Amino acid sequence: MTDTGSTGSTGSTGTTGTHLGMPAFPAAAREAVRDEVLRANLRRATHTIRDKRARAVAELADWDRLRAAGKAVKDHTLRHLDRYLVQLEEAVTAAGGTVHWAVDADEANRIVTGLVLATGEREVVKVKSMATQEIGLNEALEAAGIAAYETDLAELIVQLGHDRPSHILVPAIHRNRGEIRDIFRAEMGGWGRPAPQELGDDPRELAEAARLHLREKFLRAKVAVSGANFMVAETGTLVVFESEGNGRMCLTLPETLISVVGIEKVVPTFRDLEIFLQTLPRSSTAERMNPYTTMWTGTTDGDGPTAFHLVLLDNGRTDTLADEVGRQALRCIRCSACLNVCPVYERAGGHAYGSVYPGPIGAILSPQLRGTASGIDASLPYASTLCGACYEVCPVAIDIPEVLVHLRERVAQGGPVTREGVRVRIRPARGHAAERYAMRAARLLLDHPGALRAGERLLTRARRFRPRRLPGPGRAWTDSRELPDIPAESFRDWWARERGTGR
Repeated sequence: MTDTGSTGSTGSTGTTGTHLGMPAFPAAAREAVRDEVLRANLRRATHTIRDKRARAVAELADWDRLRAAGKAVKDHTLRHLDRYLVQLEEAVTAAGGTVHWAVDADEANRIVTGLVLATGEREVVKVKSMATQEIGLNEALEAAGIAAYETDLAELIVQLGHDRPSHILVPAIHRNRGEIRDIFRAEMGGWGRPAPQELGDDPRELAEAARLHLREKFLRAKVAVSGANFMVAETGTLVVFESEGNGRMCLTLPETLISVVGIEKVVPTFRDLEIFLQTLPRSSTAERMNPYTTMWTGTTDGDGPTAFHLVLLDNGRTDTLADEVGRQALRCIRCSACLNVCPVYERAGGHAYGSVYPGPIGAILSPQLRGTASGIDASLPYASTLCGACYEVCPVAIDIPEVLVHLRERVAQGGPVTREGVRVRIRPARGHAAERYAMRAARLLLDHPGALRAGERLLTRARRFRPRRLPGPGRAWTDSRELPDIPAESFRDWWARERGTGR
């Protein structure tokens, strides 16, 4: 449940989180929807999770007020982020921790790698961390001769399978039990304790095999790397929500703890956690309370790690904050509720998004953190039907459809954006000329009611000549959709006839 997923051998660039060789979303999704096993796995998992979530949320009569409160806390923090980050640094330092600031992925990787090498160790255990996957930390550590072992069960499956996560909460959602059994049998021995040769596909057997495999790593590890769901500016406390207990082992047993956390994860006061302790578990795992909530504040003699380092990660977040519409994506608490209700994600899966952040939230977050220069990022704002289901379930009320439309305008029209703290003007992405001309024509038509009325009447008179497929750029749209029938009269004419007015 933590904002922290990680990766084994994912093949990412290590700086942007874009996976090498990934096509733009339409091509990747077209390939994914042909995989019947993948679609069955996704359909079964997402329907189960979202149905349970709906029941858990319905138990709270004040859910709407909790949602509004979470939104308000996040918006307030983002407006005053500079002040709260300084307060957080002071509190962490006073508690015995050390704070490092990383402007981008490369700097964060250099900091973490240097800290691990300074201990003399050559392996680390990891709590599930999307921030470290975003920056490609595992690959950076591997290049320095350091082995990073994932300890979350789903992340372990992904790492052993030389795969990539496809879901924020359930990274191995695209795998079924038989596939997991085969991965464990084939790969566990190369990473540590091997799986039993007679291992079956019963979930209890698979969990026990993972538990035995990981136990020796927990007991041996001297260094751990984590993320955090929240950071409390008031006290310098970091918080991780998780469901398996592996996080608790990583956060308490090693001698050195290094936490890599996005700057947007700060909240002002300890009391603010009251809101998210209720909304995050219900929205993510459909639990009234998550099984493990681990909090740590600096270091304490004789209790937990003796050295604590906090790496505060920007990596495009300040630029995103400068966008008045797009900044609401930084409210995200990584619950994954939007993925589980999204009809596009359910059919295409997470790999099609070419990012550590899949689904609706990824479609608005990745193009802001990474920019829209690549084909993948320029296509992500279009990976949606704009049905609004994601907004309805978001526990911090991120209006994802609004941001999607905003980013589509950026891709098609270009315009001013902030990059590395500098205001620049970007050019429209390639391949959107027809869209720009269509929007200009629509604006011209809508600005002239007489022309609009004439066009509507012309269409109704030519309705019997309606083609089955559109020509030119519209052909792609009608490859998978039927053109709607043209009504016998326009709404304007119907209204004038029924209401007796020419207006």
